[in-house]
Parts: sequence; structure tokens; C-alpha cells
Amino acid sequence: MSQTINKIKELARAYAPDTVQVRRHIHANPELSFEEHHTAAYVKQVLESYGLQVERIATTGLVALVKGRNPEKRTVALRADMDALPIVEANEVAYKSKNEGVMHACGHDVHTASVLGTARILQELREEFEGTVKLIFQPGEEKFPGGASIMIKEGVLQNPAPESIVGQHVFPLLPAGKVGFRSGMYMASADEIYITVKGKGGHAAMPEMNIDPVLIASHLIVALQQIVSRHASPKVPSVLSFGKVEAKGATNVIPNEVKLEGTFRTMHEVWRKEAHQKIKKLAEGLCESMGGSCDIDIKNGYPFLQNDPGVTAVARAAAEAYLGEENVVDLDLWMGAEDFAYYTQQIPACFYRLGTRNEERGITSGVHTPTFDVDEDALETGMGLMAWVALQELQA
Repeated sequence: MSQTINKIKELARAYAPDTVQVRRHIHANPELSFEEHHTAAYVKQVLESYGLQVERIATTGLVALVKGRNPEKRTVALRADMDALPIVEANEVAYKSKNEGVMHACGHDVHTASVLGTARILQELREEFEGTVKLIFQPGEEKFPGGASIMIKEGVLQNPAPESIVGQHVFPLLPAGKVGFRSGMYMASADEIYITVKGKGGHAAMPEMNIDPVLIASHLIVALQQIVSRHASPKVPSVLSFGKVEAKGATNVIPNEVKLEGTFRTMHEVWRKEAHQKIKKLAEGLCESMGGSCDIDIKNGYPFLQNDPGVTAVARAAAEAYLGEENVVDLDLWMGAEDFAYYTQQIPACFYRLGTRNEERGITSGVHTPTFDVDEDALETGMGLMAWVALQELQA
């Protein structure tokens, strides 16, 4: 075991500079969800340079197989996501985004580069393990309905069918060189809420002549919080937040309608359905009581993400052997959502976090911010560890 770990560490160290350049190329050329045409072409080129055959799936998704000895014995999958976010990058770095208004602010450039590095390591060691490692590069993690759901519908978990799947995600709260795991429930489901509050617009100086949808919407946002504060069990984490309010009036104009957009997140399917009904009932009743009405649309988004105890135990033990127990930490429940959850609903899975923080260098910004960046030493950790985890999962 120690001999294989040392080989992987040596290869990760040797390939790290190239992998950093791969990450920087992807970071500098970000593409939005389901528009990753150039990114997919680039990833395909890199994989083929390692001697791997690549299959296109879901338009901008890719699949490749690293076959060891006796490739039919067992298959495990590794997943990376390739899309970026509609954010204007504020970092002044050599690899700053060249596509104005688009940025890899969630680390998908790191995920993709890391799995490419892992692919290179495993291809080098293919005569030293049995089984097949399936590499999945998916589009659209950041946008409903999620690229994972489309990849699954198009057969990514078939031919060959993996016994398990592993994914990793950057974690800016954790120093580079460390990783985090949590067995069982880890991340929340994420539903999208769209409400149009309807009233009767008019001159703001004569509110008695109008039905003010701005006032109704204000009451509604506050009132809906009781869905979580008064109806959710303390044992079931829940979040209801509204991030967009659109009222196209003016200082002296009350509009006819106000549009609200928000998210509901939880970790319990029965409560999830109940909450949807309570949100609709409360919204319709409140708007009617104030003289208005509303249209409400709740879109079922990503499911909750649950890590399989067995797969996670193997992955965590692999991480402790590879990095040392002191560099493997426990993760708390996280109300964020990830479309990797779709995979966890289909086959045993493990989704862990890769530390990317470096306070001495000022790399501390959170994901989805214009100043997000990573300590690129994390790439050596990520690619090597994932290679070792894959080999341990093949032997499980």
C-alpha cells in the first residue's frame, strides 16, 4: 500500500505544474451552464493526449474510461463539473477571466483540472490495478435542472455501470492540504420559488385608489418566514430565502405587480412537500386578505445529497492514509445544494470537500464571490488523493 501511495504522490508532484496550467486555462476561459463547448473541447483534447478515448454525452458532457487489468471486475466513477457563473471577476491575476461577466467563482475549474490530473495518474498506473475508473465531466451544475440529471437520463451510469461514484468540491473555509468528509445526510434539497403578487397600480400619492402589490409583497416575505420558524421541526434543517424582488414602479408610481424569487431548502422529503403546500396556501391567503392575488410556481430542484456510509468510510480511510489523520476533518451539515445529489440518489456515493484556503496569501474569499480564488497547491492534493481514493474504492 505504501509503495502505491508513494508512486501516486510522486506522480501528483510531477504533474502538478501542468495541472495548474490546465486549471488556469479553464479559469481564463469560463463558460456558463450548458454552454461549455470550448471547455469540453479542451478537456477532450487533454484526455486524448493521455491516451484515453472520450465520448460526448448531453451535448457538452464527456465520459472517459481508465481501464486497469481485468477491467470488467469493478467500475467506480469520478465526477467533475465544468460550468462557470455569471459573475464579473475582480481578481487581478494572469489567468483572470477573458469572458466579461463570466467567472469560475465556484471552483469548477479546480474540479475539472483535478480530475484530469487524476486521469493522468491512473493511466500511468493502469497496469497496477484491477477494474475501471469512469471519468465524468458534466455540464450545468449551476443551473436547473442540473447537468447531472441530464447525464443520468442519457446513460452516464451505464455501460459500464459504476458500483459507486466520488466527487470533490473546493472548500474555502479549509486550508489547502486538508479535506473534509461527512457520512450520511450532508447537503439540502433546493427548490426555486417564483411568486407574482398582483394588485392595482396607480399614483403613489393616492394609495386609497390602488391595491399596492409592493406593500403586499413586503408583508408576504415576512409572513412566509413562519413556514420555517413555526412549522419546521427543529430536527429538520430548513431555509427559506428570497433573493430577488422586482417592482417596476417609481417614486410616485405604484406598479400593478411585484415579482419575487427565492429558494426553499431542507433535508426531509415529506416535510419538503408539506412546506410547498404551506407556502402556496399562505401566499394565496395573505394576498387575497389584502385585496390582491398571486401566481405562485415552486419548481422542484436538486434533491438532498446523502453520502453512502460504506463508500464514505473507504474514501475517508484512504484520505487519512494519504494525507495523515490530522489533515482529514469532519464536516457539518450544509444548506448549500449540489446536483451531485442526483448521483447519490442512484448509486452509493461520496462527496467530500477539498481545502483551498491560504490566509497568508490572502486567499480567503468564499465561493460565488468576485474575488474567489484558490491556493493552487490544492490541485496536487486533489488529483493525488482522488487517484488513491479510486483505487481503494475499486478494492472495496
